[in-house]
Amino acid sequence: MSLVHSFRQALQKRELKSARRRLTIPNPSSIDFSSNDFLSLSTSPVYRAKLLHILNNAPPSQPLASGGSRLLDGNSAYAEELEKFVAEFHNAPTGLLFNSGFDANVGVLSSVPQPGDVIVYDELIHASAHEGMRLSRAGPRVSFKHSCVESLREILLKQVENDSLVRDGRRNVFIVIESIYSMEGDVAPIKEFVRVAEDILPKGNGYFIIDEAHATGVFGPRGTGLVQELGVEEKMFIRVHTFGKALACHGALMMYQAVVLCCPDTRDYLINYARSLIYTTALGFPFLAAIRAVYELLSAGETEPFQHTLQQLILHLHSQLMEIAPLNPGLLEIDHFPGSPIFSLRTPIPRQLADVCQRKGFVVRKIMPPTVPAGKERVRVCLHAGNTLDEIDGWVRTLQSWLEATQISLL
Repeated sequence: MSLVHSFRQALQKRELKSARRRLTIPNPSSIDFSSNDFLSLSTSPVYRAKLLHILNNAPPSQPLASGGSRLLDGNSAYAEELEKFVAEFHNAPTGLLFNSGFDANVGVLSSVPQPGDVIVYDELIHASAHEGMRLSRAGPRVSFKHSCVESLREILLKQVENDSLVRDGRRNVFIVIESIYSMEGDVAPIKEFVRVAEDILPKGNGYFIIDEAHATGVFGPRGTGLVQELGVEEKMFIRVHTFGKALACHGALMMYQAVVLCCPDTRDYLINYARSLIYTTALGFPFLAAIRAVYELLSAGETEPFQHTLQQLILHLHSQLMEIAPLNPGLLEIDHFPGSPIFSLRTPIPRQLADVCQRKGFVVRKIMPPTVPAGKERVRVCLHAGNTLDEIDGWVRTLQSWLEATQISLL
């Protein structure tokens, strides 16, 4: 059997399970309730003007391409100054840019935990974190129940009881979480996690690594993220902020860049050991300029009106869904955390709901296994500052019509 034939068989198996993934091209006339462009900055004239100003005022000698990896020919004073600017905004000692959030998580988790160290992670962390852990030299890698304080407590207690090196502080324990989870849209109990870790690991050998991808720009003063909203910056060993969601550094021109916030020694260590940084071409000037543009807007408070508008829209949709869901038991369940732009609509037939919405011009996505576990299928709805009340109300009417039709068909 040829290799290509085996590919076809594997794809056919996914097709039979209704789990085959495909690339699609969005209809430009459709209404976006799907993307992670939470502040609608990708279409904002303010952001566009800021970015074009930086690009157009660059000196003629400014190369557009980086020319190599940062350790060879790709570093620049502009990149290092940008890292300082971003780190100061996030109240962090230093920062290190990565070409993507995936690269950042892989680079951190594959290199930072030392041989024999323990990694304890939320069961719903991103695939990039799993890839980093797979490449890690760490010893035990143990998951705890999603955002469950008691589950984390139990796991840490077992590590202390069963490992004298952990108990004596000679072996590190890395606790890997996200601040907001992309599929659930819920917020991690970060302060409670910190208290548990400090109670059980009093030797100071507990280290938090947190991914703030979905909180950046949406939560915190001026969009600094959930960690700064809670004032626990000093409790986090490493923070990863990505720029490809609310901050709009993505699309045809922009890559899905990220920064790792950490102490100077950790930054230097990553420069030496994070393979996803070492062996890749550095970001070129247009990408660095995009990050600079959006962080200048954040620092000046110019994105705060977008944050405020987004929160008003979130409240509006939340109140409507909370009225609809109880009227449709077994057919619709809403998972939503206050303030989060991500709504998870649990239904036993997510494919049908998503198809109806898309036919009506509303872009929402069904989320199926293997992206989520079997039995956890849902329709994911994301709000954006650029959405309108009329658009939200129109989508809600589509949802209600579908529910009514489906209830009748089930009789």
